[in-house]
Amino acid sequence: MSMNRYRLPSTVSPRHYRLVIEPDLETDLFTGSVSIDADVVEATDSIVLNAQDLTINSASLSVGDQHFDGLTAEIDEELERVSFALPSTVAPGPITLDFSFAGGFNEHLVGLYASTYKDDDGNTRKLVSTQFEATHARKCFPCWDEPEAKATFQLDLVIDPALNAVANAAEVSRTTVDGKLRISFAPTITMSTYLVAMVIGDLEFSKTVDVDGTPLRIVHVPGKGELTDLALETGAAALRYFADYFDIPYPSDKLDLVAIPDFLFGAMENVGCVTFREVLLLIDPDGATQAELQRLVDVINHEIAHMWFGNLVTMKWWNGLWLNEAFATFMELKATDVFRPEWERWTGFGLERSAAFDTDGLHATRAIEFEVESPDEAEAMFDVLTYEKGAAVVRMLEQYVGEEPFRAGIRRYMAENQHGNTETTDLWDAIEAETGEPVRQMMDTWIFQGGFPLISVTTDDDSVTFRQQRMLFGESDSNRWSVPISYRWAEPSESPHPDPDNTLADPTMGAVHTGRILLPSDAESISVPLPQNPSWFLANANAHGFFRVAYSADHLDRLTAVAHNALTPLERYTLVDDAQAAMLVGSMRASEFIDLIEALGAETDLAVWRRMVGGVHLLDRILTGEARERLAELAHDLVAPPLANLGLLASPDEDERRKQLRGVLFGAMGQLANDPDIQDTAKELVAAANDESVSIDPSLLSAAVTVVAAGGDEADFAHYVEAWRNAATPQDARRYLDALAEFPDHGLAKQVQQLVLDGEIGIAEAPYLLAKALLNRSTTDLTWEFITENWEYILDTFPSMSIPRMLEGILAMNQDGDAAKTEAFFADRPLPAGQKTLHQLLEKQQIRIAFRQREQERLAHLLLS
Repeated sequence: MSMNRYRLPSTVSPRHYRLVIEPDLETDLFTGSVSIDADVVEATDSIVLNAQDLTINSASLSVGDQHFDGLTAEIDEELERVSFALPSTVAPGPITLDFSFAGGFNEHLVGLYASTYKDDDGNTRKLVSTQFEATHARKCFPCWDEPEAKATFQLDLVIDPALNAVANAAEVSRTTVDGKLRISFAPTITMSTYLVAMVIGDLEFSKTVDVDGTPLRIVHVPGKGELTDLALETGAAALRYFADYFDIPYPSDKLDLVAIPDFLFGAMENVGCVTFREVLLLIDPDGATQAELQRLVDVINHEIAHMWFGNLVTMKWWNGLWLNEAFATFMELKATDVFRPEWERWTGFGLERSAAFDTDGLHATRAIEFEVESPDEAEAMFDVLTYEKGAAVVRMLEQYVGEEPFRAGIRRYMAENQHGNTETTDLWDAIEAETGEPVRQMMDTWIFQGGFPLISVTTDDDSVTFRQQRMLFGESDSNRWSVPISYRWAEPSESPHPDPDNTLADPTMGAVHTGRILLPSDAESISVPLPQNPSWFLANANAHGFFRVAYSADHLDRLTAVAHNALTPLERYTLVDDAQAAMLVGSMRASEFIDLIEALGAETDLAVWRRMVGGVHLLDRILTGEARERLAELAHDLVAPPLANLGLLASPDEDERRKQLRGVLFGAMGQLANDPDIQDTAKELVAAANDESVSIDPSLLSAAVTVVAAGGDEADFAHYVEAWRNAATPQDARRYLDALAEFPDHGLAKQVQQLVLDGEIGIAEAPYLLAKALLNRSTTDLTWEFITENWEYILDTFPSMSIPRMLEGILAMNQDGDAAKTEAFFADRPLPAGQKTLHQLLEKQQIRIAFRQREQERLAHLLLS
């Protein structure tokens, strides 16, 4: 028996739900009924289910040929449940419960809610959608709203005949009753309540693609059918890839991917009826950047991976959410890498992994898996540690044990647990059984404690020593990990290289060798013999280890000198990323970081340049006046040569990552380097964007839009507002909306704030736009003032999970006194679904302030000398 008071009693277990929902789009209300076949597993005199914000109109119980009407509902609002006392004790066996109920559409984009959009004539239209994860099915119908309470669901929707609807399973019939259309759907597979879905509205459908027997289609609001081709192609490839990888056919009868105008998350993996933000499902490939294309492909792959990992096999309770999301993130990356290998997806993942490092290096971090009790704690699990850190440690494990043995372990896990529920250790045991490696012992050190190691490397004439300590922004502690380390090193240059075809070695080097070792969790250090002192040594070969590396200055110089010949792009990225973290923590000076990125100035990889440009942005935020102007000159000298090599015109056969690199460098020249010629070119590009006779590469245009906004005036702002309102694609809309937060003028910033208060910028977008406005150094204080003055409105209006995302912008508040200001404000304003994230953000803010205090004066002195 669970001691968690939020858990339902285990006396009754549901098997099958027959659910009828009748929504009224005019009144924003709905009515419904549900008949639940269940099993009493332990004699009981009461029935307890989850329900929230519902009115129970009637309740009855059938036991064999006995029928009990008029059960009285007792509501517990705090625990979000409804209880029914029974006329007598019911013995173990089958029962049927029947309820009728009513409720209203939720206003925070969870449960059953209304999503609005503009049609081609500018009229506001409405559709109804669901978002039940984590614990919001209870807002739509009484149920056992826990992951382990799996059942089948048979849904009928009673709707206006002018509308259409989709749900988890295939439609089986349509009938007209009292002027209403009743659509009946087939029973679902056995699944958890959080995966139930329905969408009702004026829906249009793409063509249906048969994917080895599975009907696949895209569902959207009218007029967007021409934006569905890439999603169909991606979805078909993903279904085939995952069916092969898991060695299990797609488990449901059809798959609809549904674009929702107002959506809280990126997407939601409802069985057979996956819902998405429009920007992540509908796209014009000719008008999108590589980053936009990749994000769409990633998210589709992520959600379809869930059809197996998460839906077919499900965690028992919310503490295991990481297992669903981390593994789906890992599988998304694998599928994208197969679908578009030219995108070099694992190299790009370095950027996302860095965000996990930044949070996991805090005192306020958490273990990937921890005890979850309340619904608020379940909501708080959806963060960078669950997704990105989780995926990174899974990737590390896969690379350590080998891809094929790892997949064999996954197939065993899936075969043994399909249609059931699992704990994290079930996965480790399956992989361990196939690989023979101590997987559970190793992975427990990564899953059940927060943080990660910093590996220090020292070499001498006959050995290399790896030493671990916890990487912390501040004083370290005694935490230890089982660390799988892959390494690579080169003999001194007087030994000629035996393999001239080795693409990762300079012919002037000596022979290059590789090795791997497991640094155990009960050891602080371990030494490995070497036949001689290497000319260079790389301690995170292939860069899949979830740890940072500290080299001596001499070692770092040697690695930098051979980086372009001896290191992969991801290894070079990691070199820069580790250096930037060292700079923030104080073990490397800003001047040394500048030396490193200048030495890597001949770089050609997109991910590495993004990290180097990000590092210069970090320095830019701590400087003012003439010192900042000198940094702009340094940025110009760094970025101008590679941009000149690329040119501003893309060749017809140019790959998408190269185009995206051009956009990154162009943006850096226009903003960081403050180059007037680039800024003028950006204005010309934006002005020409609507001219169909002019072809502009989307990556360049996207960068130009931001460059113009960063120095834009009222006329530019008005142009952007209209471009956002009248955008032809979701990507265009997002591009111009995001740029509204980049304008420096306070009057224009206040116009953005008014658009938020008026509701024209919807609650699915407003929190993220305010975060960008906080990060804009010209509007940081103004935006913070707006947030604090409108805090009650924000709490009442914005979805609770989005508020911590909005507050990510406080990292721009890096002046003396800013930390005290934010801490004082939040001292008596806790965030129930984001308190841990809030603590992390406040600690990150303190780190940024300490960084500015430590480096501002000496960096300015260096730049001005």
